[in-house]
Amino acid sequence: MSSRHQAETLPQTLGELRSSKLYSEQRLQGRSVKDELRENLIARLRTRETIFPGIVGYDDTVVPQIVNAILSRQNFILLGLRGQAKSRMLRALTALLDEQMPYIAGCEIRDNPYKPLCARCRQLLAEQGDATPIAWMHRNDRYVEKLATPDVTVADLIGDLDPIKAARGGHDLSNEMAMHYGLLPRANRGIFAVNELPDLAGKIQVALFNIMQEGDVQIKGFPVRLELDVELVFSANPEDYTARGKIVTPLKDRIGSEIRTHYPETIEEGISITAQESWTDRGLGKVDVPQYLREVIEQIAFSAREEKKVDKRSGVSQRLPISTLELVLSNAERRALIHGEDLIVPRVGDIYSALPGITGKIELEYEGELKGADFVVKEIVRNAIGKVFDRYFADTNTQQIEQWFNLGGSIKISDEQSAKATREELKQIQGLTDKLSPLGIRAATEPEHYVAAAELLLEGMCAHRRLSRNEERSFVVQRRNNERSERQERVSDEREYEEWQQRRSRRGSFN
Repeated sequence: MSSRHQAETLPQTLGELRSSKLYSEQRLQGRSVKDELRENLIARLRTRETIFPGIVGYDDTVVPQIVNAILSRQNFILLGLRGQAKSRMLRALTALLDEQMPYIAGCEIRDNPYKPLCARCRQLLAEQGDATPIAWMHRNDRYVEKLATPDVTVADLIGDLDPIKAARGGHDLSNEMAMHYGLLPRANRGIFAVNELPDLAGKIQVALFNIMQEGDVQIKGFPVRLELDVELVFSANPEDYTARGKIVTPLKDRIGSEIRTHYPETIEEGISITAQESWTDRGLGKVDVPQYLREVIEQIAFSAREEKKVDKRSGVSQRLPISTLELVLSNAERRALIHGEDLIVPRVGDIYSALPGITGKIELEYEGELKGADFVVKEIVRNAIGKVFDRYFADTNTQQIEQWFNLGGSIKISDEQSAKATREELKQIQGLTDKLSPLGIRAATEPEHYVAAAELLLEGMCAHRRLSRNEERSFVVQRRNNERSERQERVSDEREYEEWQQRRSRRGSFN
C-alpha cells in the first residue's frame, strides 16, 4: 500500500482515532517513545531480524550494547573516533519506531492527541472534542539531529519568547503561547540526536540536562515546564568526553549508557564496509577490482592507524579506504577510456594517484610533520603493499626477477600505454609470468589482470627493497646506498627534533 493511500485511510479526527483498535486511547496514552522503541525491538529480536541493516563489524560489540540500552529505556551516547558510523547508527534507530504516528494537526511539538502538552492543543480539544483534526507523521520524520557547535544557544535548542507572536495573540510574555519552540521540543515523540556533544557550551549543556531530568527550563527568566516525550541520543569523541574535557559532569551522569564504537577489527570487515559504501558501479564498461587490491587499500587504513607519525587521538576514518578506492577506480577508468578498453581493472600503482584523497584524512604528529604528509603517506602505502605481498608471495622465490634487473633490465609501467602493450613489455622479465600464479588464472589470461598482478609483484618487491621504483613508475635494481641515505636522513631528523625540544624548553624557562 502506498504511503499516500495509507494516509487517506488512517483516522482523520480524534473520534475516528478513539474507535480504531491500533491507535486506541488505552494504547497511546501511556506509551512513550522509549516504550515504542522497546516493543518494536522485542518484536525484531523474536523474529531474529537484523537490527541495524548495513552496519558491519558491530554485531558482537556495539549492537548488543545499544539493544540493552533500548530495552532498559535509557538515553545513550556513542563514543568513538571519526568515521566509525556513529551518526549512521543513530539514524538507523528510526526503523524501530512505528511507521505512522498520530498527532494533533497543526501542533508545533506534535502533541499526543490523548495527552497534549501545549496550551494551543488543550484549548483546541476543549473546543472541538472528537472533531479535532488528526495528522500523521512517518517514522523518518521523527528524527531530529543537531551538530553541536559553540555558537548554539538555548533559543536554538529549547526555545525563546517571541514578542511578535505574543503581540499578535494578545498574550503576556510569560504566557507559554508566546513561546517559539526550539529543536528539542519539536522532536517531541521522536528521537533527538546531538552530534559532538562536548562542543556545546556549558550553559547549553545545563539547560539540556535540566529538561532531561526535571522537564523544565527557564527562558528569559520565565520558568517553562516541558514534559517532553523524547529519546535522547548523543555522539562524542572519547578524548573530549571526560571530566577534564568539555563535558558537564551532571549531564554525563544523566546519560544511561556510554557505548564505545571502534574501527573494523579485521581486514575482511573493512573490505566489506568499503565495498558497501564506495561508488564502483560507473556504468562505463565492466569494472573488476581484484581482491588483492581491495586488501592493499584496506591495509593502508590499518597501517595508518598503527603508524606512530599519525595522531592516534584524531584517528583514521573509514572514509579513507572508501575515498581511496573511488579515486583508484577513477584513474583506471580514465586509462580505459583513453585506450578504448571495455574492462576496467585498477592496479596497485593507481593508489599513488589517490594520494590527495589520503593525505587529507590523516592528522600527523610532530615527527610526521617534519617528514611531510606526502612522504608519510607513501611510506604507509609501501608498508601496506609489503604486507599484502607477503600474503600472496611469502613462499615465492624472486631471485630470477631480481637477476634480470641486475643485468641491466628496467621497465616502465605507464598510463599512456594500453594493457596489451604493457603486458608485452612485462613478459620480457624472466620468470615473472610463472610467479603470478598465486593471484589466479585471470592474471595469466587477460591483459588488464596480468598487468595489475605483475604490478603488485613488482611493487611488493620495491616495498621489501629488492627493487627500486622512481616517480615515473620505472622499476630498476635497488641501489645499496639507499639504506645508507635513509639512515643519514633519520639521524638528521632526530637531531632536528632534539633542537626543537631545546628551543621549546628555553621558551618555557623565559615564560
